[in-house]
Amino acid sequence: MTQRVIPDDFPREQPLGAVTGAQSKLLVRLIDGQYYAALTEDERWGRYDICEDLAQQLAGYAARKMTEHDWLLDDVLRRVETSVNKKVSTRSWEFSPAEVAWTMKRTRELLSSPASGDGGEG
Repeated sequence: MTQRVIPDDFPREQPLGAVTGAQSKLLVRLIDGQYYAALTEDERWGRYDICEDLAQQLAGYAARKMTEHDWLLDDVLRRVETSVNKKVSTRSWEFSPAEVAWTMKRTRELLSSPASGDGGEG
């Protein structure tokens, strides 16, 4: 089995939720007999895996657009981030603001690395 490693800079957010009433409440979930206020390690791995996959796809897309349109890295990343935020705001995609920020940072890293493929430099 492959060791699953989540980068230290990947967000460690609490799941969002709301409960009505005047008294303060602690949101927890019961999973296999244990209460969790945060994501489980498996859930966090799933979130990381989705964000990493999206970053890989965005890097490939951005690299193609940079070649096709002769766009600069910052220009293409700005356009890509705008598109991602639109998908999130229309609830087509479910990412937190911290996950979007991490994904865009990771996309930039992939495009800026010497082994980013496509023979071009970022």
